[in-house]
Amino acid sequence: MAIKSMIIDDERLARNELKKLLQSHNDIEVIEEAANADEGIEKIEQFNPELIFLDIQMPGKTGFDLLAELEKAPKVIFTTAYDEYAIKAFEVNALDYLLKPIEPKRLADAIHKLQDELMKEKLGMNGVFNRGPLTEQDQVFVKDGERCWFVKLGEIRLFESVGNYAKVYFSTNKPLILKSLNALEERLDERMFFRANRKHIINLRWIEKIEPYFNGCLLVDLKGGEKIEVSRRQTVKFKEMMSL
Repeated sequence: MAIKSMIIDDERLARNELKKLLQSHNDIEVIEEAANADEGIEKIEQFNPELIFLDIQMPGKTGFDLLAELEKAPKVIFTTAYDEYAIKAFEVNALDYLLKPIEPKRLADAIHKLQDELMKEKLGMNGVFNRGPLTEQDQVFVKDGERCWFVKLGEIRLFESVGNYAKVYFSTNKPLILKSLNALEERLDERMFFRANRKHIINLRWIEKIEPYFNGCLLVDLKGGEKIEVSRRQTVKFKEMMSL
């Protein structure tokens, strides 16, 4: 089955050129295109592509800004004329990075890389754009100042509320995203993420130790070193879930 793809680039000629090159790849179906980030966001939400070919420098918002506004990031192959962005693109762990004008050989390599990635995921995943809760394999894009990352949800051990933002704990990083804890809780799989208290959502798979705490509460140690208190009300629910 062809991979549903979308091209987001402010230059019409560049979009047409890429579409022409993609005609020789039967496994890629270009279902839509967009000329700027806002139009791109709208069409990604509407058409759910599995892959986007994304320009970085566009008038208004950049390609990185676009990714930061998506709830769940599709696979991304960056296309740009500016090679100073190459390092940043790989820092965010994009599938590949194509320098304009795009060479057919480089495009073929990028598509091969994509197929390998999708094959790996199919072995452990139930569909790329299911509308249910986000799964541990789903990747989210996190942008904090100049730094950007693609992170699989399974790698995130903790979300912490900071005003209207949430601090995301993964590896040694703790960037902020403009999302409330309540909004996150609605989309996260409750079998994996648990609302420990007003300020924290923990990833149950990252729990190292659980111990009794004051006033009938629990204290949870995460593998990253954080100690999180489970509120008294949530402790009842937590014990039921964990059959304690």
